[in-house]
Amino acid sequence: MKDSATALEKMYQQLSAIHPIEETAWKDFQGIWTTASYKRKEVVTAAGEVERYLYWVVEGVQRGFHLHDQKEATVVFTYPGSFSGIIDSFLLQQPSRYYLETLTSSHFLRASYRQVEECRLQHPSIAELMYKALAFTTSGILERQIELMVYSAEEKFRTLLKRSPHILQLVPHKYLASYLGIDATTFSKLLGTIRLG
Repeated sequence: MKDSATALEKMYQQLSAIHPIEETAWKDFQGIWTTASYKRKEVVTAAGEVERYLYWVVEGVQRGFHLHDQKEATVVFTYPGSFSGIIDSFLLQQPSRYYLETLTSSHFLRASYRQVEECRLQHPSIAELMYKALAFTTSGILERQIELMVYSAEEKFRTLLKRSPHILQLVPHKYLASYLGIDATTFSKLLGTIRLG
């Protein structure tokens, strides 16, 4: 994939902003990534499978969702410049409760659990980086829990647009409605009444 070097450079910039990475650690860490591509609407990881890879999105949009009694609940979106994969399944090496699917044709860099673990154990700066990244992720998850539990539909909608204004162009609206925990009709009404920008 021609964009691998550019993707690794972007990854380095984003990760080193969270925590400084020693040169030898980065050399080892960047060496564990290989390329992978999936077509649109392809399941990358299915519920019941153990997530074997950590992904870095080079191109495309993906969503993680849970399926219960034929009803889907979208829990996360990933897009270029972000990590992807079913993170709890990856870290615990336990069967996933979620699906990860591509919403568009997608290209990734990916590294196996064993490779990531070897880097983490060998390099303190990688271990500290992962710790801080998980702390930020946990903070974001808790904040989102509050939004889902106490915000009105309009507050959820406005918060989403403030946090990720580009998302309306990237993700089908039915999945955004599911992500916000509101029905598609309410989402359409909000889209028509709330001024964007």
